[in-house]
Amino acid sequence: MSRLNAWLFAALVVVLGSTAACAHPHVWITSTSELLYAPDGSITGVRHAWTFDDMFSSYALQGIEGKTKGAYTHEELAPLAQTNVDSLKEFGYFTFAKADGRKAKFEEPVDYFLDYKDGLLVLHFTLPLKTPVKPRVLALEIFDPTYFVDFQLAKKEPVRLVGAPAACTFDVRRPNDGAASAQALGEQNFTGGSNANYGAMFANKITVTCP
Repeated sequence: MSRLNAWLFAALVVVLGSTAACAHPHVWITSTSELLYAPDGSITGVRHAWTFDDMFSSYALQGIEGKTKGAYTHEELAPLAQTNVDSLKEFGYFTFAKADGRKAKFEEPVDYFLDYKDGLLVLHFTLPLKTPVKPRVLALEIFDPTYFVDFQLAKKEPVRLVGAPAACTFDVRRPNDGAASAQALGEQNFTGGSNANYGAMFANKITVTCP
């Protein structure tokens, strides 16, 4: 049990009865994302780096021994990284994309690993698109629908376009944007008195436009 990842605990709580009425975050993540482009200008996937809060990091590292005190290698953290990505699958990796208004689906993560920096765990992983897309507008949202996990975009360079055509631009809307929150609230679906998509109010929205 000492090696049980905190994410599994979080997932269990969500599945067993976290509701919108009492929803509030228990895990905090600071996110940076890279949109990956092929030479023909199509988007092939998204690469995330998620920095977990200190409490989650400490809990998740229980029972893991590093050769160097206070430091962990990628190899030592590999089982934990595997547990993280396996647990994320049920929640769609908290990453939702639409290409010109149509849902874009992702493959399972590749190139995933954990770093340990300044006392915090950082999960790196890439989500390839099942089918590369070349939309005029790509909308990417990062959030937990249950709001058990709170995502914040990094203040510095939260988004990068890697290999994108020169004319492509992006816009970032954080959940503290009142207009974005109001729109999300209006789009929510209520089922049996519970809000099935409560966390949408706190979504980080990235819009990439390529004329």
